[in-house]
Parts: sequence; structure tokens; C-alpha cells
Amino acid sequence: MEKELLSYVKKELDLVEDSIYLLDSKAGDVTGDGIEDNIYLIGNKEDNDAIFAENITLVVQNGATGRYISVSLETDSGYGSRLFIGDFTKNGVADVKVSIDSGGSGGVAYYYIYSFNGRSLELIFDFEEFNQNYEYKVNYRDFYKVEVINKTLGKIFVIDISYRDAEYLSEIYYAEGRLKEPIEGDVLPLGGLFPIVRDERKDTYDLFAIQRIIGRYNADGLGYAQTFLTWDRNEFLPTNFEVALLGQEIDDQIL
Repeated sequence: MEKELLSYVKKELDLVEDSIYLLDSKAGDVTGDGIEDNIYLIGNKEDNDAIFAENITLVVQNGATGRYISVSLETDSGYGSRLFIGDFTKNGVADVKVSIDSGGSGGVAYYYIYSFNGRSLELIFDFEEFNQNYEYKVNYRDFYKVEVINKTLGKIFVIDISYRDAEYLSEIYYAEGRLKEPIEGDVLPLGGLFPIVRDERKDTYDLFAIQRIIGRYNADGLGYAQTFLTWDRNEFLPTNFEVALLGQEIDDQIL
């Protein structure tokens, strides 16, 4: 870590001094003055090889003035912390995306996107708000069907699980295909948030959000809820929602 940056971190940030590490860094014009800025993720780790970090903090050095600005993340610990720099707000100025993996078995991750507003960093995407804004119901139905309902967007999808193995199905259904008892699945919190290019003529990005759809338990994967988001004036709005199914090995006789 550069001495100047380390000096700023030790003086201005509430981090444990003897375990401060640079987690990731990028360069790009995020202040909109046409001059490249330096963007850093700083945090505390046990050692340089450790992948878990805490007290994760975003630091931006203005390329024109050399001044630093920082913001502490609401959820500031996790694995594989990383940065992406790209224009999500479609104003010709790059924004800063922060990604942190939870490390849990559900594959959940934490995401923030910041945009410069004058001299301060403005939070324009918060993974917790996204998770709260989209409400789902996952219900098993008779005859080997599972309904996935996005209550927020008013959309329903039906997954055919008749291809699942006989033991799995026999635990849920009677022989004639009727449910033995009501069963609900779930849509897990955000597990992936990927920058995508929807228009190759523009140097801007939209977002592709992925959430796992599960059945009776976490390892019982049924598919993925996929939401396409684009910036519209002052917020990210969904432009499309779809459900992706998990493939299954097929019998050679079918080929």
C-alpha cells in the first residue's frame, strides 16, 4: 500500500492499524472532471493471504486534487471483496460497484454501487433494499409443479419437477401426483449482481441480478430468479424478470 494512502487510512479511518490491507484497487474517472481517480477497498485481515476481511471501507482519491474521501460500508465484512468501475447512471461518468461474498452455503453476496454527487459519494444501489423490495412466494402444487410468484412485479412461473428422482418425489407426492401436505420453497437473497451491456453503441452498463430458487432445503435448487435492472433518473428499475431452470441429465434413450 502506498505510504500516502496508508497515512490517510491510519489517520482518518477506524481500522486496526497492524492489520490494514489493500483488498482491491481500480483507476477511472469517477468524479467527472476528465482526470483519472484512484479507487481503493481497504480492510482488516489476519494476513496478506487471508480472503476474509472486516471493516471494509471504500476510499477514493481525487486525481486532480489528491484529496481522499471515504465511506464505510453498512455490511463491512466478508470474502473476496472487489471493485468494478463503470457508468451505470448513463451520465458519462463512471460509478463504483463494491462486491463482497458472504461465504455462506446459500451463495448470498453483498453489493453496493456509489456515484459521485458533488464532493460526496452517494449510495445508489443497496443489496438490502433490493432484497426487501422484491417479494416472492414459492409453492409446491399437485402433479409435480412448483409455482414461483414475484409478488412485486405480478408475475408467475411454473416449474415442472416431474424429472426429479423417484425418491425425492415420493417424499412429497402420493402415487397419483397429489401433494401429501402443503410445501413452500423460497427465493434467497441476492447472490449475483453483474454489469451487462445492453446497447453496444453506448459505453454504459445495466445490471443483471440473480437469486437462487430453492425447494424444501437450501441444497434443493429449483432454478434462478433473474432481474434485469436499468437506471432511470434516480433509481434502478426492473426492465425484465425471468426464471431460469436447472438442467437435468437425460436418458440416452431420449437422444
